[in-house]
Amino acid sequence: MWKQWLIALVLVTVAAGAAVAYRMAEDGSQAQAGRERPPSAVNTRMPERDTVRDVVKSVGNLQALNAVELTAEVSGRVVAVNLPTGVRVERGTLLLKLDDRQARAELQVIESQLADARRQFDRAQRLSSNNSVSQAEVDALRTAVRVAEAQREAAQVRLDNHRIEAPFAGVVGLSDVEVGSYVNAGTMVTTLDATERMELNFSVPERYLGQVGLGQAVVGQSPAYPETRFTGELVQLGTRINQLSRALPVRALIDNPDGRLRPGQFMTATLTLQERQALLIPEQAVMIRGDEQYVFVAEDGVARRTSVRLGARIPGWVEVAEGLGLEDAVIVTGQDRISNGDRIRVLDSDQAIPENRFNPSLES
Repeated sequence: MWKQWLIALVLVTVAAGAAVAYRMAEDGSQAQAGRERPPSAVNTRMPERDTVRDVVKSVGNLQALNAVELTAEVSGRVVAVNLPTGVRVERGTLLLKLDDRQARAELQVIESQLADARRQFDRAQRLSSNNSVSQAEVDALRTAVRVAEAQREAAQVRLDNHRIEAPFAGVVGLSDVEVGSYVNAGTMVTTLDATERMELNFSVPERYLGQVGLGQAVVGQSPAYPETRFTGELVQLGTRINQLSRALPVRALIDNPDGRLRPGQFMTATLTLQERQALLIPEQAVMIRGDEQYVFVAEDGVARRTSVRLGARIPGWVEVAEGLGLEDAVIVTGQDRISNGDRIRVLDSDQAIPENRFNPSLES
């Protein structure tokens, strides 16, 4: 009898233990369910397609398209000065005149000698028809005429050298010459620069050699005018790569209609290699782990991690070359607190990305 009671007691004990274990397991499941993390609040942004420019930035110096140092060809006393510093003059404008009285007198003497030589030559030609003058005398008089003509031309050049005229339209530089001062041959009087368009010389890294071509747009910016963009185009390519910098020297023409740019001025050059359509997302959405670049995409309330290949960068924005489409809602805030597969709650907020819209004409 006691054996039956013992068996019954064991069965009751086992049943009670099973009930307690079941209750503990159920309470643990409910506690775990109560501790499950709620969906993370995030903001999203749809990718945008827009035009971007692949550009190369460099630094260079400006030069006048035409630039000369005007010097005195002869020595003499200054009798007239027309050197308006910083003022544009036209080609042929008289800038300075020296006392030319002696040169003018010498020219008159030589012209008289030339006239006399011509009269003698004409008379000899008439007399040679009836053999009154030998052919040798006629030839000698012809030579005398030619010599006198050359002397007159030389005298005319000496007279013209007493005048300094603008060889082309340009801006006159500084000068210390005054009326009455004496200048020697070779003395620099002033400078003349053609500045309506300026030459900008800079270099392009060797790796872009296959993308550089004449006529490409160039934008110049100077620290002197930080808010102004001076436009131009590429007009010349160098023939040799610099062995030290591994860059190709190039030259652009920059418009300077207001004359604000000056020769020798430092300038930053932005060369546009090409324009193209690109898929853009806010730069803040991109995550980096080792060599991988990725973003999180909101998909049916779940964050999906997606690897991307990036291209050009614009301030605040970046091009996605591979990995996304126009319909992928990219998470732009809160992505640093989530993992692949986490539940998310998308918020609507105008502050999720920077307010300033990207400018595709800037650096890419």
